[in-house]
Amino acid sequence: MEDEKKTAEQCDPTQEKTAEETKTAKKEKKSKKDAEIEKLKEELDKKSELLLRTAAEFDNYKKRTEREKAGVAEYAKAGLIKQLLPILDNIDRAAAADKDSPDYLKGIEMIVKQFESMAGNLHIEEIAKKGDPFDPNVHEAVMHIEDETLGENVIAEVLQKGYKIGDTVIRAAMVKVAN
Repeated sequence: MEDEKKTAEQCDPTQEKTAEETKTAKKEKKSKKDAEIEKLKEELDKKSELLLRTAAEFDNYKKRTEREKAGVAEYAKAGLIKQLLPILDNIDRAAAADKDSPDYLKGIEMIVKQFESMAGNLHIEEIAKKGDPFDPNVHEAVMHIEDETLGENVIAEVLQKGYKIGDTVIRAAMVKVAN
């Protein structure tokens, strides 16, 4: 009897279709998953390529900006030196002149005025003057004196001039301060 059941089950076409349908459904499901995986791999590849391109573009941008900065700095230096050359020429002329001549002192004064004019054009300001209040941010106190005629923390003497451009100190002034 059991043999008959097995034969009947084996011969039952509805069971065969169900098994085939299950296999087909599994294959379709697997096929959809494979397609989805492929799609995700393609997206990942595109994103990776985009990331690499973006990184390369950023690196090129950094290099280009550094070159431009260097070019601007070089241009600024050249402009400053161009303004200094006439002063240097006049210093050479003064050095070659007769030191006992009355024109010698006049020439030195003209060089100083020329330099001050150039500094004014570049907006370079002198920091310290006698009688100004002492500011440790822009002045360097190298000596202290007692002087009743000057107030507390007042510049008594400028030993070396200091300069600034805007708020940037180029060189702090070396000063003698009264206590």
